[in-house]
Amino acid sequence: MYEKYYGLAEKPFSILPDPKFLYFGPSHSMAFSMLEYGLVNQAGFTVITGAVGSGKTTLVQHFLNSMPESTRVGMITHTTRAGGNLLEWILMAFEQGFEDASYPRLYKRFCEFVENEVKRRGRVVLIIDEAQNLAPDRLEELRMLSNINTKSMLMQLILVGQDELRTTLRLPELRQFAQRVSSDFQLPELQRSEARSYIDHRVRVAGGQEQLFSPAAKTMIYEASKGIPRQINVLADRCLVYAFAKMKQRVSSSIVKRVLEDRKRHGLFAPDEKPFMHQGILERRFFEDAAQ
Repeated sequence: MYEKYYGLAEKPFSILPDPKFLYFGPSHSMAFSMLEYGLVNQAGFTVITGAVGSGKTTLVQHFLNSMPESTRVGMITHTTRAGGNLLEWILMAFEQGFEDASYPRLYKRFCEFVENEVKRRGRVVLIIDEAQNLAPDRLEELRMLSNINTKSMLMQLILVGQDELRTTLRLPELRQFAQRVSSDFQLPELQRSEARSYIDHRVRVAGGQEQLFSPAAKTMIYEASKGIPRQINVLADRCLVYAFAKMKQRVSSSIVKRVLEDRKRHGLFAPDEKPFMHQGILERRFFEDAAQ
């Protein structure tokens, strides 16, 4: 919608995970280092946690792209507390068959697969995203499955999840699991200076000029988003829509203020019961304002 007007090759603030846009601030750099450390040193369990929208999935995708081709990787992105056989999910993640087999047969198939892959490739890694959804008994099952790591490390486990995962791993019944975590990091919210650099970084990657957002606008976006990257993306994208509708050359603090005011009055979580205003109607109103 606004890309051509601002000289952008693509939207800079999509909420879809895209490793190309990953911002390596101090926190994300450290989290990536922990992932690398766990892989290089064949750590048993690696745990990366953070708030919703903190950039965990984007970080993991970048990590996947950086892995050597010799590494066999399985990834589970959909987890639930109930339903389904965890071992079946793991075999499916590694593209292995599991139909109509008892648990002992599945376990035998899993062990044979891991042992063969280690001989052929040298390393097997299982990544579980959204791991906060795993119940304690499933995490304990993962620990038991890792017992295949007898004389040498055959399969490495990486858990990525929201803050609740850390709370779960502190439960007394998961003490043995926690003892196997040798590499972990908690992604914090971006600081003010990081958030401003984050906005500039995404604009630059999309082919635009860093001056697209004024310093005051970036500060307001940071304060409203509380430093959560996904919330920064949502706000920054909406600000660009508003600025484009008013034919402005850059996003100013007044644009951000208008976005925040309209979101408070007409947004999904507005405190009153006013009729819902569709985004298209809102955008059309600003085109009409600009024409006056």
